[in-house]
Amino acid sequence: MKYLLDSMIWLWSIHAVEKINDACLAILQDGQEEIYFSAASAWELSIKARLGKLNLPGPPAKCIPTFIERQGLRPLPVTHLHAVRTYDLPLHHEDPFDRLIIAQALSEGMTVLTADRQFRKYAVSVVWCGK
Repeated sequence: MKYLLDSMIWLWSIHAVEKINDACLAILQDGQEEIYFSAASAWELSIKARLGKLNLPGPPAKCIPTFIERQGLRPLPVTHLHAVRTYDLPLHHEDPFDRLIIAQALSEGMTVLTADRQFRKYAVSVVWCGK
Protein backbone atom coordinates (compact mmCIF):
# COMPACT_ATOMS: atom_id res chain seq x y z
CA MET A 1 0.00 0.00 0.00
CA LYS A 2 1.11 3.56 -0.67
CA TYR A 3 0.83 6.13 2.12
CA LEU A 4 1.26 9.90 2.08
CA LEU A 5 2.28 11.60 5.32
CA ASP A 6 0.43 14.69 6.43
CA SER A 7 2.89 17.36 7.60
CA MET A 8 1.81 17.12 11.24
CA ILE A 9 2.27 13.36 11.38
CA TRP A 10 5.75 13.74 9.94
CA LEU A 11 6.58 16.35 12.59
CA TRP A 12 5.25 14.07 15.31
CA SER A 13 7.29 11.19 13.91
CA ILE A 14 10.52 13.11 14.44
CA HIS A 15 9.89 14.75 17.82
CA ALA A 16 6.56 13.73 19.41
CA VAL A 17 6.05 10.07 18.54
CA GLU A 18 3.92 9.61 21.67
CA LYS A 19 1.11 11.52 19.91
CA ILE A 20 0.84 8.86 17.17
CA ASN A 21 -1.46 5.89 17.77
CA ASP A 22 -0.21 2.30 17.62
CA ALA A 23 -1.83 1.46 14.26
CA CYS A 24 -0.16 4.39 12.56
CA LEU A 25 3.17 3.72 14.27
CA ALA A 26 3.05 0.16 12.98
CA ILE A 27 2.70 1.47 9.42
CA LEU A 28 5.55 3.94 9.89
CA GLN A 29 7.87 1.36 11.44
CA ASP A 30 6.99 -1.64 9.26
CA GLY A 31 9.64 -0.95 6.64
CA GLN A 32 7.61 -2.79 4.01
CA GLU A 33 5.18 0.01 3.16
CA GLU A 34 5.67 2.74 0.58
CA ILE A 35 5.52 5.96 2.60
CA TYR A 36 5.79 9.26 0.77
CA PHE A 37 6.64 12.78 1.91
CA SER A 38 5.28 15.52 -0.32
CA ALA A 39 7.20 18.51 -1.58
CA ALA A 40 4.07 20.42 -0.49
CA SER A 41 4.84 19.48 3.13
CA ALA A 42 8.45 20.59 2.80
CA TRP A 43 7.21 23.91 1.40
CA GLU A 44 4.64 24.33 4.19
CA LEU A 45 7.13 23.51 6.95
CA SER A 46 9.75 25.84 5.46
CA ILE A 47 7.29 28.73 5.36
CA LYS A 48 6.15 28.10 8.94
CA ALA A 49 9.75 27.87 10.14
CA ARG A 50 10.65 31.16 8.41
CA LEU A 51 7.61 32.87 10.01
CA GLY A 52 8.67 31.63 13.45
CA LYS A 53 5.59 29.41 13.82
CA LEU A 54 7.60 26.20 13.85
CA ASN A 55 10.91 25.15 15.34
CA LEU A 56 12.72 22.59 13.24
CA PRO A 57 15.92 20.91 14.44
CA GLY A 58 17.89 22.90 11.88
CA PRO A 59 17.44 24.79 8.60
CA PRO A 60 14.73 23.13 6.47
CA ALA A 61 17.09 22.60 3.52
CA LYS A 62 19.25 20.42 5.75
CA CYS A 63 16.99 18.81 8.35
CA ILE A 64 14.03 17.84 6.15
CA PRO A 65 16.07 15.81 3.61
CA THR A 66 18.12 14.29 6.44
CA PHE A 67 15.03 13.02 8.28
CA ILE A 68 13.38 11.84 5.06
CA GLU A 69 16.44 9.73 4.31
CA ARG A 70 16.74 8.40 7.87
CA GLN A 71 13.09 7.39 7.87
CA GLY A 72 13.28 5.76 4.45
CA LEU A 73 10.53 7.99 3.06
CA ARG A 74 9.99 8.43 -0.65
CA PRO A 75 9.82 11.96 -2.03
CA LEU A 76 6.67 13.01 -3.86
CA PRO A 77 7.04 16.04 -6.13
CA VAL A 78 4.12 18.34 -6.87
CA THR A 79 2.98 18.02 -10.47
CA HIS A 80 0.66 20.14 -12.56
CA LEU A 81 -1.92 17.34 -12.30
CA HIS A 82 -1.77 17.53 -8.51
CA ALA A 83 -2.14 21.31 -8.55
CA VAL A 84 -5.14 21.40 -10.87
CA ARG A 85 -6.82 18.51 -9.04
CA THR A 86 -7.35 20.88 -6.09
CA TYR A 87 -9.94 22.68 -8.25
CA ASP A 88 -12.23 19.63 -8.09
CA LEU A 89 -12.13 19.37 -4.31
CA PRO A 90 -15.03 20.66 -2.22
CA LEU A 91 -14.12 23.65 -0.05
CA HIS A 92 -14.16 21.74 3.25
CA HIS A 93 -10.64 22.84 4.03
CA GLU A 94 -9.10 26.24 3.37
CA ASP A 95 -5.48 25.24 4.00
CA PRO A 96 -3.89 25.13 0.52
CA PHE A 97 -1.17 22.72 1.61
CA ASP A 98 -3.65 20.21 3.01
CA ARG A 99 -5.79 20.53 -0.11
CA LEU A 100 -2.72 19.76 -2.21
CA ILE A 101 -1.89 16.72 -0.07
CA ILE A 102 -5.45 15.46 -0.58
CA ALA A 103 -5.23 16.08 -4.34
CA GLN A 104 -1.92 14.21 -4.49
CA ALA A 105 -3.32 11.25 -2.58
CA LEU A 106 -6.35 11.08 -4.86
CA SER A 107 -4.25 11.42 -8.01
CA GLU A 108 -1.70 8.80 -6.95
CA GLY A 109 -4.05 6.31 -5.24
CA MET A 110 -2.52 6.87 -1.81
CA THR A 111 -3.85 6.71 1.72
CA VAL A 112 -3.14 9.77 3.87
CA LEU A 113 -1.70 9.33 7.36
CA THR A 114 -3.24 12.23 9.29
CA ALA A 115 -4.71 13.55 12.52
CA ASP A 116 -6.59 16.35 10.77
CA ARG A 117 -10.34 15.76 11.06
CA GLN A 118 -11.00 17.88 7.96
CA PHE A 119 -9.44 15.18 5.77
CA ARG A 120 -12.34 12.85 6.63
CA LYS A 121 -14.72 15.16 4.76
CA TYR A 122 -13.05 14.28 1.45
CA ALA A 123 -13.33 11.15 -0.65
CA VAL A 124 -9.73 10.25 0.14
CA SER A 125 -8.53 7.15 1.96
CA VAL A 126 -7.27 8.09 5.46
CA VAL A 127 -5.57 6.31 8.32
CA TRP A 128 -6.27 8.17 11.55
CA CYS A 129 -2.98 8.67 13.42
CA GLY A 130 -4.07 10.72 16.42
CA LYS A 131 -4.70 9.28 19.84
